[in-house]
Amino acid sequence: MPPITIGLIAAMPDETRPLLRRLHAATLLAQQPFPLWRAQMGDADIWLAQSGMGPKRAESAAARFVEMASPDVIVSFGFGGGVLPGLSVGDLVMGTGCLHYDGRDFTPVAGIDAPLAGDVMKALAQRTPLTVTSGTIITSGAILAKHLVAPLIPAAVTSPVLDMETASVADIAARHDIPLLALRAITDDAGEEFGFSLDEFTDTELNIKPHRVVTTLLRKPWILPQLIRLARSSKRAGELLASAVLELVEVLPATTRRTPSYSFVQRPETADQG
Repeated sequence: MPPITIGLIAAMPDETRPLLRRLHAATLLAQQPFPLWRAQMGDADIWLAQSGMGPKRAESAAARFVEMASPDVIVSFGFGGGVLPGLSVGDLVMGTGCLHYDGRDFTPVAGIDAPLAGDVMKALAQRTPLTVTSGTIITSGAILAKHLVAPLIPAAVTSPVLDMETASVADIAARHDIPLLALRAITDDAGEEFGFSLDEFTDTELNIKPHRVVTTLLRKPWILPQLIRLARSSKRAGELLASAVLELVEVLPATTRRTPSYSFVQRPETADQG
C-alpha cells in the first residue's frame, strides 16, 4: 500500500515547535503564506502547517494546505481552554464534535470524524500512558468570558474546549471529504478568566506584537502573573501535544486502513438520514 499522507495543522509556534524538535528530518518547504514542513514517519508522509491564529487564517491556510498536500486525513491540534469543571491544565481532549459560537448562537460544524476519533483513542489507550478525553470543540473568534459562556452551552455537550481555529479547519475538511481529527491540550481551566483581550496584544491579523504586549502590561501590570502562569502551562501543553501527535501519527495508518469509509459528524446532507 502507498504511504498515507497526514496533514497536521496548528496555529502558533508554541504548538508546532515541540513537535518539530522530535520530527528530526522535517524539511521546511515554505515560509509564506504560512510555514510548511514535510517529514516521513514509517508509513506516513507528514505535512505540518502553521496557520496563524484565528478563524480566518485557519480557514485560508487549511484551504491552501489541502490543495498542496492532498492529505488522506487532517489533524488539527493546539491549545484550548476548559469552560466547564472537569478539565484541568495539561489534559488532552479529542474532539468528537465541533460548534461555532458567534457570541449568540452555537452552530454545529461538519468535518470531525467521530468514529475515526473513537478508533484512534482506543488505539492510543493500548500503546501509550497518555490519557485522552473525548469532548466538543467550541470555536470562537475572540477570547470569551467563560462564566458568561458556560451557562449557554447546550446540555448535551460534554467536556467542551474553547479554541479559535478548529471550526474553520473542519469546514474545509468537510468540503473536501477529508476526515478530520481535532486534538487540544488544556492551557487554562474553567476557573481561569483572562484579564486581557486579543486585540490588546495583536494587530488586525492576530499577529502578536511585542510592543502591544509591553504597552498592555504597563497599563495592566496585574495580568503579569497570569501571563507567566499561561506561559508555563503552554510549555507543558506543547510537550504533551507533541507526544500525543507523534503517537497518533503512528496509529493512523493502520486505523484508517481498517476503516474504508468515514461518517462526518453533523454533515448537513446526511444528518437527518437514517
